[in-house]
Amino acid sequence: MNLYNKLTTTVYTIAEMSANHAGSLDNALEIVRAAKRAGADCLKIQTYTADSMTINCDNKYFRIEGGLWGGYNLYDLYTEASTPYERQAVIKEECDRVGIDFLSTPFDEAGADFLEELGVDAYKIASFELVHLPLIRHIAKKGSTMFISCGMGSLDEINDAIYAMLDEGLQKEQIVLMKCTSEYPAESSDMNLATIQDMITRFGTHVGLSDHSIGVLAPVAAVALGATVVEKHFCLSRELKNPDSEFSTEPEEFKKMVYAVKEAAAARGKAFYGAVGREKDNLVFRRSIFAVRDISQGEILTNENIRVIRPGYGLAPKYFNALLGKSSSQSYKRGEPISNEESRI
Repeated sequence: MNLYNKLTTTVYTIAEMSANHAGSLDNALEIVRAAKRAGADCLKIQTYTADSMTINCDNKYFRIEGGLWGGYNLYDLYTEASTPYERQAVIKEECDRVGIDFLSTPFDEAGADFLEELGVDAYKIASFELVHLPLIRHIAKKGSTMFISCGMGSLDEINDAIYAMLDEGLQKEQIVLMKCTSEYPAESSDMNLATIQDMITRFGTHVGLSDHSIGVLAPVAAVALGATVVEKHFCLSRELKNPDSEFSTEPEEFKKMVYAVKEAAAARGKAFYGAVGREKDNLVFRRSIFAVRDISQGEILTNENIRVIRPGYGLAPKYFNALLGKSSSQSYKRGEPISNEESRI
């Protein structure tokens, strides 16, 4: 994928499959096709095994209390949610076939090396791995674009990750920091999307949004604030239950989001002052100085024979007071615009 061009010319949209395949390869391949139909630029999966994430232990430290995944222990959750390695090449092949970029989040060095063998040219780091600097350094050495989710990340932790990547030879234009709120689903009041503008200024990288909220409001707001990437969990249907289904976006919703964020990007545009596009045609409806009575050459200009009125064919209003009491340099009929020559009186 030519990510640099995409990141600098449009909003890059990522459909995150995660666990939404619900253990089925057929579902996974249909998600690829549905993401393409919904207008996603990229389909993302996750590359890990339960053993690469944790150990099979059920004491209090490994049990999840409350929230969306309450009642699971970590090993069982990751076993259920993972995408088997032997299916990932098939998923990438389907992405290549339908014409959508393929991306994955590795959670250990072996997973990253596996993805390199698949021929990927970008990697994603999950928010929970932001502090895993050995993994970040290992991936950065591969020289590919890295998307870094920054959920829960302090300034020091984000800087540490950036310095690690730069130290291993990555360039800033290869780094995409993703504003993220690591809640599932994320509450609007916790998202602090204004941070996006600060990230752009502070870090000098591409900045996107990894979104776990419900609906499309947050992605649109993020793009208006300068985000160039939007990632959102994607499912065929929330009725297909799995660990991620409750906060995932269905195809029609994702399609509407893609349209909305691209419109937001077009509306955001760039800093510009003055008339643009068809607006230029409306300059004529500004006010200007007109003769409101017949005026002879040499006649004194007064409030009775000139006025600031619409349309905008005459001398600019800023000259009106200076003209009062001056002799007209030419004759005018009522309804004729006062000439720019009068500004030289």
